[in-house]
Amino acid sequence: MEERQVTRMGGNIITLLGPEIRAGDRAPDFMLLDSDLFPRYPEDFEGKIKLISVIPSIETRVCNLQTCRFNEEAEKLSEDVAVLSVSMDLPFTLKRWTEESGLNRIITLSDHRDASFGLAYGVLIKELRLLNRAIFVIDQKDIVKYVEVVEENNNPPDFDRALDAVRELEQ
Repeated sequence: MEERQVTRMGGNIITLLGPEIRAGDRAPDFMLLDSDLFPRYPEDFEGKIKLISVIPSIETRVCNLQTCRFNEEAEKLSEDVAVLSVSMDLPFTLKRWTEESGLNRIITLSDHRDASFGLAYGVLIKELRLLNRAIFVIDQKDIVKYVEVVEENNNPPDFDRALDAVRELEQ
């Protein structure tokens, strides 16, 4: 298993497991659970542009901000865009959080079962078994077009650059 030390959490260097995904790569497969415990796979979003917002935990301030911002932006995007939020949170936590927050456009998904997303996308934090904050934009043919793995997990991603990548694909 490939290991990389390219990011931090709270100033401490952490180790990411899995390959480094780059623009131009084919999007890896994964299995995630939705908030009703149903498995979700890449083919569930076939033919759509995918904005995948990866967070360590929905119950933290920056993760909450990131998820709410992408939900707000998703409402401005076409129905041809699937906006996903992926974390290691339990599906029950995601369901409760989504209901309490009233968000309706972003799809929250859990990688807690086997970390297949984290390992496939190279964002599983070895020391914490959480996902590193990241953004992936994938086109309708499942080619990665934009990647941001944040350098410090306490900071939000570059929302504007990720959204620009999505809008470019919508044209």
